Amino acid sequence: MDVFAQLREFRQATYEYLCRAKDATFELMDAILLTRNAYSLADLSMCPIFRRQWPSIYEAIQDTRPQRNKLMRLYSKKIPKQGRIILAGDHTAWSRPDACTLKERTYEHYTQGGRGGRPITPGYGYSTIAWIPETE
Repeated sequence: MDVFAQLREFRQATYEYLCRAKDATFELMDAILLTRNAYSLADLSMCPIFRRQWPSIYEAIQDTRPQRNKLMRLYSKKIPKQGRIILAGDHTAWSRPDACTLKERTYEHYTQGGRGGRPITPGYGYSTIAWIPETE
């Protein structure tokens, strides 16, 4: 199977696991991958691959119900079973000290210093882990 056929198969499986609002969500995912600097959701809506109006981004985020376990299994299949696996991780804190009513707010380490320059701030934490394929 050639590389493009594998990519098409992978993208189709990913699309199917998005469930609701999958067209807009899939275009949003492509826009995220193709937009170098996005400082807002409106920036993503200007990517040529996102063919909808900018409010569709909010609707896609609100309506989508991805099948997370199936997506994780699909992604995990792409990691080789032999050899050394290289993973990259990132954790980003979004400081929200004045947002007392936000659900699931936690205390996060904040390298830029929170209120009063303290290294701990109330807010949200976002973690990402990525597999880095080795090049030949």
